[in-house]
Amino acid sequence: MASTANLRSRRSVAQLHALAGVEREIRAQDSHSRRKYLREFNDAFHTYDSLLDSQAVQRALHAADVVLIGDYHALPGAQRYAASLIEERALTGDRPVVLGVETIFARDQHILDEWWRREIDETELRQRIRFDLDWGYDWNPFYELLTAARDHGEAIYGLDCMPRENLRKIGERDRHAAAKLAEIHGRHPDAVILVLFGESHLAPGHLPRVLQKQMPDAKILTVLQNIDALYWRAAGERVDKVEAVRVNEDVVCVFNATPLEKYESYRLCLDQWSRCDTGPDFAPTIYTLIDSLAAFLEINRYSPHNGTQPKFLVDMLPEVHGNSSDVMLRRLLSRRGISEQQLETMLANVAERGSAYLPQLNAFCIREFQMMHAAEDATRFLHHACRGLPARLNGQGVNGNRLANASAPLTADAFYARVIEDAVAYFGCRVLHPSRPSPATEESAVLSRAAFEKAAQSAIRGGEEKFESFAQDWGYRIGSQIYVAYLAGKVKPAGLRRLFLAHLDEPGLARKVCTAVIARLRSASRA
Repeated sequence: MASTANLRSRRSVAQLHALAGVEREIRAQDSHSRRKYLREFNDAFHTYDSLLDSQAVQRALHAADVVLIGDYHALPGAQRYAASLIEERALTGDRPVVLGVETIFARDQHILDEWWRREIDETELRQRIRFDLDWGYDWNPFYELLTAARDHGEAIYGLDCMPRENLRKIGERDRHAAAKLAEIHGRHPDAVILVLFGESHLAPGHLPRVLQKQMPDAKILTVLQNIDALYWRAAGERVDKVEAVRVNEDVVCVFNATPLEKYESYRLCLDQWSRCDTGPDFAPTIYTLIDSLAAFLEINRYSPHNGTQPKFLVDMLPEVHGNSSDVMLRRLLSRRGISEQQLETMLANVAERGSAYLPQLNAFCIREFQMMHAAEDATRFLHHACRGLPARLNGQGVNGNRLANASAPLTADAFYARVIEDAVAYFGCRVLHPSRPSPATEESAVLSRAAFEKAAQSAIRGGEEKFESFAQDWGYRIGSQIYVAYLAGKVKPAGLRRLFLAHLDEPGLARKVCTAVIARLRSASRA
């Protein structure tokens, strides 16, 4: 009878020979495999305790509250296996099933919810979550997973956050996902949560450890798929086919593909990506502007608490519609009650400025990158996000156009809030784009509280056009003076962050903020 070593060699020799060439090609295009985080995963799983059959795997699944399923993104079978687990677990009927996925950013949960409610179709879902741009793997098996969860489950949640490409931030993504899963457990206390996440995140010291701290009473099971070292070791077993192995009490590994199949799938993805050309992608540019301004204001994008920081700013990042058609934008806006006339105004705004931030959708529409306008739009988003999304807009729309509710009253509170919004937008633009010219007004260096109050009363009585003009004029002047004070070292980022966080929708607060800012700037000017 052949020894274990001989069995392993005979079963593996052809694959290993083929793999050598594939791995060389992959390493030439992808150097991430040498990163510490990935080495920790590769070093974690080399041995197993026992063999398992499918019934034993099912028993382990049924005993768990949270099941972390390792995903080799390039392998369609990995997503299809997760879909099969959802169906099998739901059929028992003892507990509801909830799915969490790394593939979709938590910031895009509203899009996923629209698809769940069948308000949008597959094509729109794929485009708006930027699947091909931000993920790039095979769509069909992932969509089969989503469909299985919608047919058999209670809910689907996106779990990931930016930045995916920066492995130095990968620990933040683990902590973010763990916090999201704890929130999901709170919403669905009776459900079993199945989570499909990249396999490297499932090393014992990565996501599982962080999640156990967040949910100390939960039974967490890690289900790995096709781990190389375990596959080669199992190749020496005397049984014809090893279905799965128990690594330890909390970890099992199933085998549904060979290493050669895995790496060939990844090589094909690399080849496809190298040939892809879909035109300019403006989203990374917009997110870089937002990230830069947040860093300047000392905002922690991953803060789990509200207060001096916005909670999980990384989950509030806007959709960016660059190459999408006007037809889809019209459909999106019409669902929010935007009239045809308001829509035409918005599109004309985009044509003139190149971009616009749409607070009604928490989205950017961008056709051409113009730094000055894009920087101002990015600041407007950050201001809305710091105040909490969805923001109460009091009828305020896109960059001064009253698109959300044309009949909203022109009140004093609305005017003061608009002034602060425009001041913040101008200041943020100057921080990101210092060459922007100062406001063209003789009074730009003088801020009089009496003149400001007089302008407010005139704007409220003068109708919509005057309201908009006066608000922007005073907002830009105040923003310019804030920037001058900042350059002189008289205003610190922490104080500016408080201005971003002020809840201007509270009655009377916007006026107090305006008065305080003007007084502070006059004092700084005299000094």
